[in-house]
Amino acid sequence: MSFRLAAYAVCVQDGRVLLARHVLPEGGSGWTLPGGRVEHGEDPFDAVIREVAEETGYTAVVDRLLGVDSRVIPAASARAGVEHQNVGVFYRVRITGGRLRPEPNGEIVESVWTPFAGVAAMRRSSLVDIGLTPARTFPAGGHVAPAPVGGLIRH
Repeated sequence: MSFRLAAYAVCVQDGRVLLARHVLPEGGSGWTLPGGRVEHGEDPFDAVIREVAEETGYTAVVDRLLGVDSRVIPAASARAGVEHQNVGVFYRVRITGGRLRPEPNGEIVESVWTPFAGVAAMRRSSLVDIGLTPARTFPAGGHVAPAPVGGLIRH
């Protein structure tokens, strides 16, 4: 089993959420939240700010912790074909500067501000749904329920 600790940004502004289009190494693409792997020795709080800057060109500050999601992806569904556990730390962040741009030499080819109503029609990672739920409901314990996978939603 592989393991990954990641930090994700939920950037909400004027009824829109910032989404990033991720191009997969094996081809294809889908929408996700800005964010990614927490480096060894790095605090997830710092990682989410770094990831937003790297992937979108924006400068961000963390407003609050939204919640933590822990899920195991079965080998049959995992991209690498190996059972994988992902622990995601979701933060509500606010954009304070910078200019929107693609990730230089990275897998994020564009980022867009998307109205909430348009998200359901997009091919997206389950991380989008997992992050938007606590942004709307603010669960008291910070535990984030899993999002169903299928149709336009994938791991």
